[in-house]
Amino acid sequence: MPRFSIIVPSHGVAGRLSQALDSVLAQSFGDFELIPVRDAQDQAAADVVEERAARDSRVAPVSSPPSAGLAGARNTGMRAATGAYLLFLDGDDVLTPGALAALDARLADTGGGPCDPCVDVLYFEHERVPWWEGTPTNPAAPLLAKAPDGPFTPDRAPHLTGVRLPAWSAVYRRTFLTERRLSFPGGHFTDVGFGPLVAARAERVAVLRRVVVRHLVRRQGNRLSLPGEHHADLLDQAERALADAAERGLPAERRGPLFEQLFAAILKTATHPRRLTRRQRRDFFRRASRLYRIHRPAGFRRPGGRLGVQHRLLAAGSYPGFRALRAVNRAVTGLLRRLPRTHGLRTRLFYRRRLRRPLDPHLVVYCAYWGRGYACNPAAIHAKARELAPHLRGVFLVEPDQAHTVPDDVEHAVIGSRRYWEVLARATYLVNNANFAEGVVKRPGSVHVQTQHGTPLKTMGVDQATYPVVAAVSGSFGKLLRRVDRWDYNLCANRHSTQMWERAFPGSYEQLEYGYPRNDVYCTATADDVARVRRELGVPEGKTAVLYAPTHRDWATGFDAGGLDLEAFCEAAGEDVVVLLRAHYFYDRGGARSSGRVIDVTAHRSSEDVCLAADALVTDYSSIMFDYANLDRPIVVYADDWDVYRETRGVYFDLLAAPPGPVVRTPEELAGVFRDGSWAGEESAALRAAFRERFCEFDDGRAAERVVRRVLLGEPPQALPPVIPLAERVPAPAAVTPVRS
Repeated sequence: MPRFSIIVPSHGVAGRLSQALDSVLAQSFGDFELIPVRDAQDQAAADVVEERAARDSRVAPVSSPPSAGLAGARNTGMRAATGAYLLFLDGDDVLTPGALAALDARLADTGGGPCDPCVDVLYFEHERVPWWEGTPTNPAAPLLAKAPDGPFTPDRAPHLTGVRLPAWSAVYRRTFLTERRLSFPGGHFTDVGFGPLVAARAERVAVLRRVVVRHLVRRQGNRLSLPGEHHADLLDQAERALADAAERGLPAERRGPLFEQLFAAILKTATHPRRLTRRQRRDFFRRASRLYRIHRPAGFRRPGGRLGVQHRLLAAGSYPGFRALRAVNRAVTGLLRRLPRTHGLRTRLFYRRRLRRPLDPHLVVYCAYWGRGYACNPAAIHAKARELAPHLRGVFLVEPDQAHTVPDDVEHAVIGSRRYWEVLARATYLVNNANFAEGVVKRPGSVHVQTQHGTPLKTMGVDQATYPVVAAVSGSFGKLLRRVDRWDYNLCANRHSTQMWERAFPGSYEQLEYGYPRNDVYCTATADDVARVRRELGVPEGKTAVLYAPTHRDWATGFDAGGLDLEAFCEAAGEDVVVLLRAHYFYDRGGARSSGRVIDVTAHRSSEDVCLAADALVTDYSSIMFDYANLDRPIVVYADDWDVYRETRGVYFDLLAAPPGPVVRTPEELAGVFRDGSWAGEESAALRAAFRERFCEFDDGRAAERVVRRVLLGEPPQALPPVIPLAERVPAPAAVTPVRS
């Protein structure tokens, strides 16, 4: 009886099968039989097998029908095997030199000689080797490192569940498998079904901390990663393993790791962007959720981080939350790809050389929304600095496709250019409403001003850790906090923001409760300014302009009007109503959605201009409501999915308990408040007044001046007389009266 039977299916690997077989035949330890399984109608693979069989008697080919798949091929090889131990090798993998000798020696060390094998399973390390380029990895090493040195019972290494170790990462005592009638279950994920069944029944286990198999990582990826309905088989295999563990009364200390590792594999598939269609993903999640609730071991503790959030959603059966979790990951990943980086050695060297030069005390660098243009608080500060500190040179940073939007009299630098890195290296003052790129160095003597770009209703920064959005930023909180460490000042629009920024972005910066510079215009604008903007946007004379500005949905891949047919809304609300549609800046820059009585103003540079032109605001959870409230004009909250948004994105307060105006949940309710006039009624005004008192306390038209005087000019804080708000000087553009249909 040979010491080893090595079983090698050959389906789809004719080009590399010879390497696999030769790596076995070249072993210094020769007491083995090699069983290639011809499981495909592939003459090239058959020729390779026949050639080896003709010159080496240890090669004993067998055949398996292609329809039986990988499981059938391996089971056929098992039935033909006569060796004491079985080793499974994929047809494009190789044994490392000396592998069989090392396995034999380790088996001898554990007390199992050729005639008396007593170790049921011997796990070993393996390398995953990219065949085109890249560094090999050894994923089994951390698992095996935690196992005892000598032979042990599975209870002493409960983490060795068989889930994370493929069939080709162990040798199995043949009589152990046959006596317990263990074989590979049919299906695409046969290893997931086989490994846990083996681990649950093994009585004596050992490990070899040596790489035995080099597993080829195909450039096109594992076929199990391809999209299709076959991923449902993963749930079949997991259910089989979990049911078997329950039936056998596996101890809780072993069921817990098995449960966790199986669901790690399940969640990897559920969150993968390409493996499942939308409908398949929904069905997959719902079935996984049922399995989770049925088989969750008593006392099981969810893992931390991203997986913990996913476990929580599975336990709750919250597919909307899970969908949000995936979408946030895509959105933030796309966002991070757009962030500037120091690409290339020459760029890094150039930037480093510029960092050796002294700071320019008169240079101020501004950036808004990751380079989307001349906008928001940085633009307002820039404009005021030109008035109060003309000796300072301001440079705005913009993406290449937005350079044309910068006003002609504003100096700018294109992100990623040499000039961009030049000004970043030399500037004394750096002003941003987001964050500068990871590679930007905070130089001694430089001053970083974080202006923010909204009052926080949704959770931000490290507060996101307990909500699904953590899936997109898990592991990046360290980077986030390193960027926060660059801040010297952080702007606050209200005391609520002060408190939330402190917990969301813990750091040593100074909070400036100055209000938002971008909101100064709501106090300084004139009636002529309002009329001009309405003409520019194309608002017909005498019409009631309703600004519809929904926030970004983390689970949406594109702009979603929240189920609203805006043209139908106009018809239902009244003949005098037109809609100004402003999508979130994450989406396209607008224009294509204009039609009839809907005017798409997404592409307009200034959200402040758009607010000035509007008689009323309809929004969901966008921070624009906090800014628009400065105008003291009606606000309607369209909260059609508040429960989902609150649970998946997280919020700092219950907006529906303290709204800035009427709250509606359906398109019919929204049209109704405009038909009956309640959008602008006394109750609406009372809600708005309370909202303004809470969130508009610092906005008095002087925010930009305060920032310039304190930060750029170094003047001590001083009280500045407020500007009379526009709401007290100029009525809303159109009469705020009920709109009759």
